Amino acid sequence: MKIAATASLIRFVSLVMIATLSSLSPAQAQVQNLPDTGNNVQPIDPNDPNTLRPTGQSGALLSIENGKRLMSDASNAVSSQNYSEAAKKLQDARSVFNQLSNFYQQLNSSFSGIDNRVADTLRKKARDTAQMRDEATYQLALVHRAQNKPSLAVPLLVQIIKSQMPTRDLGKKAYQQLLELGFVDSPFGSGASNTSSSQK
Repeated sequence: MKIAATASLIRFVSLVMIATLSSLSPAQAQVQNLPDTGNNVQPIDPNDPNTLRPTGQSGALLSIENGKRLMSDASNAVSSQNYSEAAKKLQDARSVFNQLSNFYQQLNSSFSGIDNRVADTLRKKARDTAQMRDEATYQLALVHRAQNKPSLAVPLLVQIIKSQMPTRDLGKKAYQQLLELGFVDSPFGSGASNTSSSQK
């Protein structure tokens, strides 16, 4: 008797489950791994803050062209004095160029000693995208200055000097900004070394 009752209960539960599943749409009835139709970049490591996250916007595309487009959009926003929009676009451009530079560096180290021609090409791409990142960073610092937010501009300018070195053009311009902000008080560049040596 118990076996017959158990069998009847199993059949009843099975019928209820079949009826429930058949009333659901295919999307609700099963989880499907659909291909991503958007232009989102998937993160390589979700714990890595330098990796772009999917944003649902085309601004997440990982390409030099997209970085340049973001820079152009930021320039247009600055022209219309929309500094908050400009800052957002420049931050996105910085992120794109930074990731590209990091990825090219990683690829360069993978090919180094295996195919030096490929490694040299990747090294150049890493250097070029790092330069673009620093230019976006400099423009972002200028936008923060225009917003009267020197506390946001200073760390960016210091990063540029560290990346570019103070002797390169962008490094000199970043240091000049720090001087104008009053963060540093020693001029650097042509004529600066003469005045500092005469004061000794």
